Amino acid sequence: MADGNITKDILYDAVAPDDFESMLELDRYNARSTAFDKIISATHDHFWDPLDPKYIDFSAPWDMENDALLPDDQVVSLGVPYVLEHLEKTGQKAKFINEMALWQFSSILHGEQGALNLSASLCHVLKDQGAQEYAANQTREEARHVTAFAKYIKARWGRPRPCGVVLQQLLVDIISAPEVYKKIIGMQMLVEGLAMGAFATGFQFNRDPLARKLFQLVMTDEAFHHKFGKIWADRTIPRMSQEERNTVEDWAAHCFQSLLFNLGSPIQQAQVYRDFGLDPDKVLEGVREIIQNDEARRERLKSQTNIFRVLIKTLHNAGLITERTRAFYATYVDMDELKAEGDKMVGDDIAEEGIKYLQEINFKDRNAKPVSIAAE
Repeated sequence: MADGNITKDILYDAVAPDDFESMLELDRYNARSTAFDKIISATHDHFWDPLDPKYIDFSAPWDMENDALLPDDQVVSLGVPYVLEHLEKTGQKAKFINEMALWQFSSILHGEQGALNLSASLCHVLKDQGAQEYAANQTREEARHVTAFAKYIKARWGRPRPCGVVLQQLLVDIISAPEVYKKIIGMQMLVEGLAMGAFATGFQFNRDPLARKLFQLVMTDEAFHHKFGKIWADRTIPRMSQEERNTVEDWAAHCFQSLLFNLGSPIQQAQVYRDFGLDPDKVLEGVREIIQNDEARRERLKSQTNIFRVLIKTLHNAGLITERTRAFYATYVDMDELKAEGDKMVGDDIAEEGIKYLQEINFKDRNAKPVSIAAE
């Protein structure tokens, strides 16, 4: 195991990605952990196929010119009077909202591609057979997410938008990182935490029934992906040295802050504003005032489905926020309120309802046992 992996439990023991010889060790075959068996077995209960219309039908129509996918308050730039007045005057508001939604869906698509590559890379380095099998299962599930979001974007817009610079750099850093802790925290907690918040928000606010169904189906998978990272945290973080804990906490906080201030950077959407007859500089000035308003940001972060609030709760539940870093996150959310909510994550109920839907399809001829997302 390379120095810097910060692996404290043999379940997450890792080798170099090109060290295939270690996978052929005879003792390894008789040392398979059972820690992930319930999560692996549960994949049968939440199986779905984005290419089969009995699960989800991408031919469902939507008037992209006249029917807004999102309410006004879900599009930050509509909070700029200059933007709202111009779009209402020209009758382009619905079309503009849908263009902003394309940016959101494109970011999700790129994030799912990152998750696919990351989970595939874990297959090469995780030595335990159970951990390796779980990573292989997640790779398969992330692949269907890429297919599903690509099909939705094609059905509604034709083509996705490019990946934002900040998100792209984070994904590249996580996937190429040699340290196992960066891969697991970066993807299974940071990116998956963002995803669960984004999917819960989409399920709650998106007006397109097809989008809502897509979000729910993906959440039936993501809830288990998050659990894999939680098992790592439970077995690793308490056994870290103070220096190691500080390293991990600082890296998580750095990633969080970078995403908070740059993930939805409006500068990437300048051409969209021009296409709608808006002056990008005036729009950007107004959006920055909204984004940089600490009071307004805190108010947005009170929402149970706000992606950054979900992310903070994910890190908190994993033990990656201590007294040393608590004040940093308290700038954005009420940490006492967050703690009082317990371990249950936003989206768990949505995912469980989605699993029931899938069980009715997958096991309609036999009785299926209820599945707990918290399975370990």
